[in-house]
Amino acid sequence: MKKKVLIVDDDQDILHMIKDGLEQMTNTYDILGASGGEQCFNLLEKGERPDIILLDIMMPEMSGWDVFAKLKENPAWRSIPIIFVTVKADPFSKGFGKMPADDYIEKPFSIQDLKERIDKIINR
Repeated sequence: MKKKVLIVDDDQDILHMIKDGLEQMTNTYDILGASGGEQCFNLLEKGERPDIILLDIMMPEMSGWDVFAKLKENPAWRSIPIIFVTVKADPFSKGFGKMPADDYIEKPFSIQDLKERIDKIINR
């Protein structure tokens, strides 16, 4: 059975790059995309249940931090693993992001590295 990956990023190029890269590398994922927090929650409220969420931090309207907090407040969603995928590479963001999330990966990154991190989290 395929694992479901939800990518939440306001940059359409990043959404497509991750989706296309993972689909070319493996056929073990169903990949969904959301252009921000509101679309992410709309998908979840409609019954989509991802096995992992790749979450950008710097997004307009609702930051990745806010999306993360709202996900963790809801008992139905709080157990979904989250990898922050972001350009925020300062020590504070990196240190703070690694504490609550399952992983933290800086842009730019290799699709191979991302896939390995996803696999490690999903398979534990």
